[in-house]
Amino acid sequence: MVIMAVDHSSGEFNAGRLFTDGARFYRAGTPLPTAQFLTRFAAHLCAPSFVFLAGTSLALSLARRSRGNAWTVDRHLLLRGLAIAGFELWVSLFWMPWGHLLFQVLYAIGTSYLFMVPLRRMPTSAILAIASSIVLFGESFVTACGWNASGSAPTVATLLLVPGSHGRVIVAYPTLHWLAMMLFGFAFGRLLVARPDPRRLRRGLAAAGVLLLALFGIVRGANGYGNMALPRESGALVQWLHVSKYPPSLSYVLLEGGILALVLAALYAVEDRSMSKSDGLLLVLGQTPMFFYLLHIPLLVLAAHALGVAHTLGLGATYAFAALVIAVLYPVCRVYRRYKEAHPDGWTRYV
Repeated sequence: MVIMAVDHSSGEFNAGRLFTDGARFYRAGTPLPTAQFLTRFAAHLCAPSFVFLAGTSLALSLARRSRGNAWTVDRHLLLRGLAIAGFELWVSLFWMPWGHLLFQVLYAIGTSYLFMVPLRRMPTSAILAIASSIVLFGESFVTACGWNASGSAPTVATLLLVPGSHGRVIVAYPTLHWLAMMLFGFAFGRLLVARPDPRRLRRGLAAAGVLLLALFGIVRGANGYGNMALPRESGALVQWLHVSKYPPSLSYVLLEGGILALVLAALYAVEDRSMSKSDGLLLVLGQTPMFFYLLHIPLLVLAAHALGVAHTLGLGATYAFAALVIAVLYPVCRVYRRYKEAHPDGWTRYV
C-alpha cells in the first residue's frame, strides 16, 4: 500500500513520471532516467501482490466457510466481486473525464472473483495448470485476438485479454491475466490451510523466488517470446527491468512473482519481531487496503489540483505527498479497522 501510494502520488505531482510499461506506451530509444524508472518499477509489485493475496485470502475464507451452504458462498463471491469491480466507478470520478470509465486493478480482482465461483471447486493441480497456461500462452492468446503495439481487439477480448478502449471505457487490466495471479494465490492459500511448518514454508518461498527470477533471466535474456512486444534494447539494468505490464508478459509475471515470493519469505521471517505491533503502520494499512485505496486517490488528486501543482513537480514532491497522504489516512484506517472488527457482517465485508 505504501509503494502504491508513492506511484499514485507520482501520477498526480511528478512532471517526469514514466509510463512506458507496454508496447503501446513506449517508443524505441526513449530515455529511461534511472530514478524515475525505479520509482515506477517498484510499483510493478503492487498489482500482482494485491491479486495474489486476494486469492490467498479467498482460500482461507472458504476454508472457514467450508461447512456452509454452497449457494451462500457463491452468492457472497458474486456480490463481493461485483462490488469490488463497481468501485472503479468511484475511482474513475477522479482519474477520468466525466462520463468515462477506467477499469484497473479493482476490475481485475472483482471479475476474477466471478470466475472463482466455479473454479474454487477444482482441485489444486487443475487450478495451477489453468494459471500456468494463461501465463505461458498469454502472449499467443493476445496475438490471436488481433492485438499488436498499435492495433485494437474486439470488446470481449479487451475485457478479458487485451488492454484497450471502446468508446468511453478503457480497460487497463483485462481479467484473465490477473485471474492467473489470483489462482496462484488461491493455491498458496490452500497450502496455508494445511498449516505447514513455518520454516519449511519460508524455505519453499525463498526457493520459489530464486527459481522464478532465474526463469525471468532466461526469458528476458532470450529477448523474444514472453516479452509482449517490449524487448530489451540493451544490456542496461533498466532495460532488463523494463517489462510489459499492459498486458502482463511472461517476463513480468516471472520477475514480479519471484520478488513477491522472496518478500513473503522475508516477511515470514521477521513478522514476530517487527510486525507484531497491532497498530503498526504496515499492519494497519494491510488490514484496511480497500478503504485506504478508495480514499488516497481522491486526496492526492484534489490536493494536486487545489495547490495548482498537478503534474508539475518532481520526485521529492512525489515522496513527500505520498508520506503526507499515508500520515493523514493512517489514523482514519485505524478507526475503520476497529469498526470493521466490531461489524464483521455489515457493509464492511465489501470494503
